[in-house]
Amino acid sequence: MNNEINNNYSTFAEKYDQLFDSELYQEWVDFVTKNSKATSIMDLGGGAGRLAVLLAQLGYTVDVLDLAPEMLSLAQKHANDANVDLSLLQADMRDFSDWKKEYPIIVSFADALNYLPNLSDSKLAIQQVYDHLAVGGQFLFDVITPYQVNVLYDNYYYNNDDDDENIFMWTSYPGEQENSVDHDLKFFVYDEAIDAFKIMREIHHEQTYDLKTYQETLRSAGFHNIEVFANFGQNNIDENTERWFFRAVK
Repeated sequence: MNNEINNNYSTFAEKYDQLFDSELYQEWVDFVTKNSKATSIMDLGGGAGRLAVLLAQLGYTVDVLDLAPEMLSLAQKHANDANVDLSLLQADMRDFSDWKKEYPIIVSFADALNYLPNLSDSKLAIQQVYDHLAVGGQFLFDVITPYQVNVLYDNYYYNNDDDDENIFMWTSYPGEQENSVDHDLKFFVYDEAIDAFKIMREIHHEQTYDLKTYQETLRSAGFHNIEVFANFGQNNIDENTERWFFRAVK
């Protein structure tokens, strides 16, 4: 990968990190602390480490696993800025079997599992979680629902041009597979060398499944005491739930 492509990915990761609603991280923290005490924890698909930093500040010992080195670089920066320690692991969540550590709790939020392309990959990732949990350990995670994908994301469009530093367009289209969506993200980044804006574009594919499929996948991996909530664990789910929050025990 050449330096220009590397720089593009780094810039895109930074823009994506900057635009994410920071208040959501505190709600994820509340969900974790409601279900656990400060302990060793893995943040699966933890990206830029925003959640991990907040948990570390509360006394958790946090390992962040992510496939993207650009995101892990941001996680290290955020950890340094907050003066906390994070362990960073660049790996694929579908197979990190060479990592022998077991955890009392593993978490995965912010659509991390939805970015896996198919059900076989999701099953592999969930089995890896099970294998890396101590007996009695918990898996806390969330996924977007078919309602979110098929109704709320149906031809969704958002254009942000109020901030010259963060001009972007976000358009969503139905994916080819059932219960999937493609997000077309375009960032406009000013380049002083040419005195113009350069377009950076990525297509993000997200895939979800019906509730029964998730429950059966968890049970097949060996999980029990499977609970599902809405609104960061505060409400019961219904047909209009946008995001399911799971708690499953090994």
